Amino acid sequence: MSVTIGTPLQSSAFKVLLLGSGELGKEVVISLQRLGVEVHAADRYDHAPAMQVAHYSYTLNMANAEELKQLIQQVKPHLIIPEIEAIATQVLVDIEQQNIATVIPSAKAVNLTMNREGIRRLAAEELGLPTSAYRFADTLESFRAACDDIGYPNFVKPVMSSSGKGQSRVKNFDEVDAAWTYAQTGGRVNQGTVIVESQIDFDFEITLLTVRAKNAETGEIETQYCDPIGHRQDSGDYVESWQPQAMTPAALEESKRIANKVTIALGGCGIFGVELFVKGDQVWFSEVSPRPHDTGLVTLASQFQSEFELHARAILGLPVNTTRHSVAASAVIYAGVDDHNLSFSGLNLALANPNTDIRLFGKPEGFKRRRMGVATARAETTDQARELALHTATQVSVQQN
Repeated sequence: MSVTIGTPLQSSAFKVLLLGSGELGKEVVISLQRLGVEVHAADRYDHAPAMQVAHYSYTLNMANAEELKQLIQQVKPHLIIPEIEAIATQVLVDIEQQNIATVIPSAKAVNLTMNREGIRRLAAEELGLPTSAYRFADTLESFRAACDDIGYPNFVKPVMSSSGKGQSRVKNFDEVDAAWTYAQTGGRVNQGTVIVESQIDFDFEITLLTVRAKNAETGEIETQYCDPIGHRQDSGDYVESWQPQAMTPAALEESKRIANKVTIALGGCGIFGVELFVKGDQVWFSEVSPRPHDTGLVTLASQFQSEFELHARAILGLPVNTTRHSVAASAVIYAGVDDHNLSFSGLNLALANPNTDIRLFGKPEGFKRRRMGVATARAETTDQARELALHTATQVSVQQN
């Protein structure tokens, strides 16, 4: 079956609508445009990173069903790619059922993964995958009971949030009420429900980038995997990542089994960031994102096709190549200040080593812990790559104007 793509800004254009225009979406837009796709980018604020490289951009409240419907009717996209949680997902379900557009990877996947309760119940209760012990709570009283039931320490997360927002580690009962308040204010959409998870004794956590793409000859959807990505988080937010993460053959096979099972259940084509805890040969499912993953920024330096290129190809029905060519690492560049109109200096020092690179996202406003860029590095070993990536990131100085 032949894949055909028209010309952007012409009547033959193949249109993609991106809902959420952050730094990951920006790289997806660039990858799509290289393949001749017309891209429309939307977000809740002006001048978001992906808007800066898209053909068209729109600012709206994507959690508002009417606003979202109107945008889809205006753009008439072939594909819709949700990038964030704060979206009126029922609108996407209706759009897909009416065959108006294809939701990536599927409306079911978006609906389930936007909410931690949906994906956890699918993984643990329907698919029988190993997970940490968990409870859901929607009142302070039930939350206190859930924490006592799970035991301490435990982890608390809003059912709808990302990048560590609203997440905390509760060490004892005295910290319970503060964790509840933080979870209520930190989520993308305040639904009032949180998940309390037991602490797993694991050696490390990985992201297994899992790609569902069509075979060029048969048209059948096949599953492929990138080499496992190790990562370090701070309060639930990614700080650095590296590829490959060393692990036992048995753990790698179990990771692939879990990733395959959950992505088949979600359906559709594209890249999925499957997060897993690993201890020896044991593996536990944590979360899955039906889109490129922040820890996967390392693939910009490590793979022939980055996670963004893999996603673009897969959703367009094109062949993919998950081969890694280098050992690499990534490290986050934070704003360090609460301000807008920032400047970045020291770039010449950051890039002095030929095995380093940086991406500055172009976010119009910075916060102390907001990711404004990422440094990547290649080396002989992951430890050397991590050290070089972190050094590169520290060479970039963020200044107020």
